[in-house]
Amino acid sequence: MHAVMAVLILLMSVETANAQSSPPPAVDVSNASIKAFIDALPKTRVSDLPIRVVDVGSHTVGVYGVFRPKSSVQEAIRHETSVSEIYYMLEGSATLVTGGRIADERAAGDSPNTKRPNFRGSRIEGGVSRRVVPGDVVIIPGRVPHWWSELDGDIKYLILRPDPERLQPFK
Repeated sequence: MHAVMAVLILLMSVETANAQSSPPPAVDVSNASIKAFIDALPKTRVSDLPIRVVDVGSHTVGVYGVFRPKSSVQEAIRHETSVSEIYYMLEGSATLVTGGRIADERAAGDSPNTKRPNFRGSRIEGGVSRRVVPGDVVIIPGRVPHWWSELDGDIKYLILRPDPERLQPFK
């Protein structure tokens, strides 16, 4: 009888552990909500704001909407973090440079809410330049300098940020 009870208790504890380690549910971010979010961003400055940040257990994943007007100053940037950024171009076209070295690099304060430093400069020297158009995806690992060197017009894109450091959302 004690053996049967022990097996039942073991099975119940395994079931409880399995229930506690169940993956979180899927999260939808509809095309309509993305469009409405980005269309509502200010048109006079660069905006990079979270549409949705989800805790997926071991890390967070954020979906950010970005509006970048052609008239804005396009500085090179490097985030001092291991968080990668995945760019998905929605509208417009531009030239993106990654890697290399930031010319005139200077500390530019911490990313809001992350407490991780950013570094900025006027341009990138020795990087890889590519044309980005709607539908293109570019994966930028953490600490890699990146710079929109030329915008043909205003651009709209998504940034997906899988965050193993569980930082607060970029703003």
